[in-house]
Order: sequence, then structure tokens, then C-alpha cells
Amino acid sequence: MKLSTKGRYGLRAMIDIAQSTEKGPITTHSIAERQGISERYLEQLMVPLKRARLVKSVRGFQGGYMLAKNPEDITVGDIIRSLEGPIAPVECVSEVNPGGCERSDYCATRGLWTKVRDSIAEVLDSYSLADLAK
Repeated sequence: MKLSTKGRYGLRAMIDIAQSTEKGPITTHSIAERQGISERYLEQLMVPLKRARLVKSVRGFQGGYMLAKNPEDITVGDIIRSLEGPIAPVECVSEVNPGGCERSDYCATRGLWTKVRDSIAEVLDSYSLADLAK
């Protein structure tokens, strides 16, 4: 399983926001500059993060993005799922529709893929945004 730039850059942006919570809303321009990410791409990443209620936007002169929850209450898994979709090494063991495969009752590899999915999810869900922002 390989994360796309959406997941990697989105996580970096979220850490940046968490590290700057004392400063109020953070502009995508300042995050993009610090993280070496295209501002236009970063703006696209904020849409699913906002939809997942992980960040909120503040309009106006002093506007920008801020966390919608405490960093301790946001897991890396929350961020990755909002940007990449369900965690699954193969489609047939998706977190959203794990029984969607017609071969699930007799598939020789289903148990393996389920353990891989669960292991990845366990690691991602065991780290909070606060852990990484320290």
C-alpha cells in the first residue's frame, strides 16, 4: 500500500496547523511556504479535511485554517481516511464495505489482507496529531 501525495502532504499540513494553534487561523500560503507544497494543491486538500470536520476555515483579513478539534482528538488515521479513503491493501477488505467480495467465503488470501488492513489501521489510529506536533 502506498500513500499518495494527498495523504502525505495533508498530514504535513495538519501537523503545521497543530504546531501553530496558538497563532490563530493559518493561511494556506504560509503552510505551503513552510512545507514546500503548492498552495493551489494545498487548497484542494483542505476541502476533504474540512468536510471531515478536522479543520475549519475563518474568512477575512486574519482568516485561514485552524483545527476543528483538539489535536489530541485527531488521529493520523482520521486524516489519512479523509484524504485517501478507507484503509485497505486490496478492495475486498475495505473498511467501508468489507463483505463486498463475492469470493469472501472461500478466498485463501482474505485473512491475510484483513490482518494487513487491521495492522495499518491500528498504527495510524494509535498516533494523534498532538503526538506528531511535539
